[in-house]
Amino acid sequence: MTRTVGQVRADVEEASRWLSGRVVRTPVLRSPVIDELARARVLLKAENLQNGGSYKMRGALRAVGRLAVAGHTGVIAQSTGNHAVAVALAARQHGLAATVVLPVDAASTKVDRARAAGARVVFAGTSVEERVAVANGLSDESGHPVVDAYDHPDVIAGQGTASLELIEDAERAGTPLDALVVPVGGGGGVAGACLAAAGSGIDVYGVEPVGCDSLARSLAAGVRVPVSPAPTIADGLRPSCVGELPFAIVRNTLRAVVRVDDDEIAAAFRLILTELKVLAEPSGAAGLAGALRLPPDADRQRTVGVVLTGGNVEEALVARLMAPRSADLAEEGAVA
Repeated sequence: MTRTVGQVRADVEEASRWLSGRVVRTPVLRSPVIDELARARVLLKAENLQNGGSYKMRGALRAVGRLAVAGHTGVIAQSTGNHAVAVALAARQHGLAATVVLPVDAASTKVDRARAAGARVVFAGTSVEERVAVANGLSDESGHPVVDAYDHPDVIAGQGTASLELIEDAERAGTPLDALVVPVGGGGGVAGACLAAAGSGIDVYGVEPVGCDSLARSLAAGVRVPVSPAPTIADGLRPSCVGELPFAIVRNTLRAVVRVDDDEIAAAFRLILTELKVLAEPSGAAGLAGALRLPPDADRQRTVGVVLTGGNVEEALVARLMAPRSADLAEEGAVA
């Protein structure tokens, strides 16, 4: 029997109750400068301050916790980094063995975090298909289940708790959300957001890097459409195809997908660091880049929520993104 969105939304609420005290209830941040640029009231959920450095901890902890109760002694995961780190940390908390499959070009920060959490790290190619094949093979050999990064109901429900908290906090502050913006990789986070916002009247938007827009193309076609991911600084938003379960959830509930390029992501990254004084990775900053692209309401100031999904970023990339750009240097020289 097909479950209704309302029934699945209950899973997000149940996951939120279970995760209470197990994850950080991260703060909601705001900047007058960002509000002015967006021509809206922008509330940013700082999941870059979450355990493990990303909101992936929510879904991983929920999924691994239920597997531990079911008697499993180990888990396997594949991702570009943050989900693998989260599964490794969750497994350590529950006394389970963890094996994580990462691309050969994974950010060293994320590789180091996974190993520090006690996971065995296996490298496999650069595509999600290569990682999935290796993860499934390891699962067959060991008997340990795969905790999928986005095609897993417990993961989606867990990720959705970040959006649910943002919705609740906005209401408590007297500024209920009109829109909710979430970056899209495989779609688990934005699917969780759609479930959290079900029945609220909140418009949910996904954000994808240009050339990594499987969800946007899939929504246009009515079926899942794989892409060959283009290069992007948002390394966590590069899956070749949106997940089957996330697509089933969002295809009739998502308002739209906003495409952003690397320049827009980099500008959002700098805004977050300079105006909010926190460090978000480019994949998380993509959400703000998308929010800045939304058209303003002509009649009133809308409230837009953004989930800053993670903060695990290489030092060298931070330095590159914060380095003075040639145009800025030329302008400074002209003024001098």
